Amino acid sequence: MTHEEALARIARFPLADPAAALGQGLALINADFPELLLPHARRCAELHPASPRAHQLLGLAARACGESMIAHEAFAAAARIAPHDALIAHSRARTALEAGLPAAALFAAAATLAPQDGGVILGHAAALLHEARAAEGIALLDAALAANPLWVEGHRSRAAIAGQMGADPLESVATALAGHPRSDALHHCAIALALQARELARAAAAVEAARAALGSPGWLSLLAAHIASEAGALAEADAHFAAAGAPGDVNAAWMHARHLIRASRPEAAAALLEPRLATPDAGPLWPYVSLAWRMTGDARAGWLEGDPRLVGVYDIGLSPAELGALADHLRALHVTRDAPLDQSVRGGTQTDGNLLLRIEPAIRDLKARLLAIVERHVAQLPEPQAGHPTLPFARAPLRIAGSWSVRLTDAGFHKDHVHPQGWFSSALYVALPETLGRGGTGDHAGWLALGEERDLVPGLPPRRLIEPKPGRLVLFPSTMWHGTRPFPQGERLTVAFDIARPRQD
Repeated sequence: MTHEEALARIARFPLADPAAALGQGLALINADFPELLLPHARRCAELHPASPRAHQLLGLAARACGESMIAHEAFAAAARIAPHDALIAHSRARTALEAGLPAAALFAAAATLAPQDGGVILGHAAALLHEARAAEGIALLDAALAANPLWVEGHRSRAAIAGQMGADPLESVATALAGHPRSDALHHCAIALALQARELARAAAAVEAARAALGSPGWLSLLAAHIASEAGALAEADAHFAAAGAPGDVNAAWMHARHLIRASRPEAAAALLEPRLATPDAGPLWPYVSLAWRMTGDARAGWLEGDPRLVGVYDIGLSPAELGALADHLRALHVTRDAPLDQSVRGGTQTDGNLLLRIEPAIRDLKARLLAIVERHVAQLPEPQAGHPTLPFARAPLRIAGSWSVRLTDAGFHKDHVHPQGWFSSALYVALPETLGRGGTGDHAGWLALGEERDLVPGLPPRRLIEPKPGRLVLFPSTMWHGTRPFPQGERLTVAFDIARPRQD
């Protein structure tokens, strides 16, 4: 659906018929036009206050726009009218969770209407984690997995919670594999979870167990290659990549390119990636082609990341007292022991869920300030350039794709990483230790480094080092490598978010 087609649908929107309006609204949401829909959905709910479908439509439109308070209020209204509707009950619980409200009881109620709904069970477990009841969440998932040991999403959710609480993230999938040793999906899950937990030896052992049960399918050779490369066994990785064959999708392509860059073969990495850069799903490839171009001295590296306007450094406009209050609020949201699986945090914790969907006044004020600065940053960007991942033609609407807080302590840091599914990423400094570097020669403890990947290319310098300061917001392209330098001691409390890449007609 094009923008013009969406406008045509809005022009004949069936406000008089809530059921028809819901159908039209779903089509607009699925085509990624919720901002066009929202005022009409609001009007539909006003015209039909006794219709659960009208309130459901408003809830769906608001949720797609990131308006979590409106979404939750709409689904609460729909649930009062239709208390036995399982989907509405689930949506009410889900929007409560996203808004930062107590949601475990709402998910429990939704489960009585749809006891076999996996989404309800996953949401219930997440709500229990948010309410500092992680053990209950794990027990809930254990019961569901005992009844359905092939439920891969359940294993992933359990691993995510268990890993953050200091427990073994692979426990349930290992138990399931003992009873279903020929399940491709379970073997793939076990290998992926071991990688996310950064346990390379365990991931390699999981590959061998899968090979003994399944033989050597292409996907297994690909994962074996990736694990060998990450472990530094480059010749072994070459053999596995050869066995896997030519990359058939974007995931295989970035894994192979990552290996080639680690093996100091940037020309081969560039040759592998460049023909794929025009595809719609090329986001994960750009960080690696950037490294390859910089390693070979290709001028396109400057075209991709060299314009200083791509990176912005701003002040959020909060006083020291306001920053202190925000820091206290954020600390209370850090309820886990360890960092999430498959994240860049080392020596700290990260909040669960989309932080900026929460409806506490402090978070709503913060979200408004951040989006206003993002709008300023986007307005000063260079002109659109065909084929450039950060300079598209369409630059609205501005939506937050994900957001979280990170609390690093003594010697904590972020490993160099990227957010290739986003458009712009960020770091907002809320509280900082006194042990940060002062910017002298080599004195950059705790600083943000942009444009380097020290694990893959240790000798490649950063494009920029940025000193953290309380209230400072840094915006940069999501495809740009970024990480932090360790600091000796103290607390480093930040908020980070990704801005979604706008749809391009």
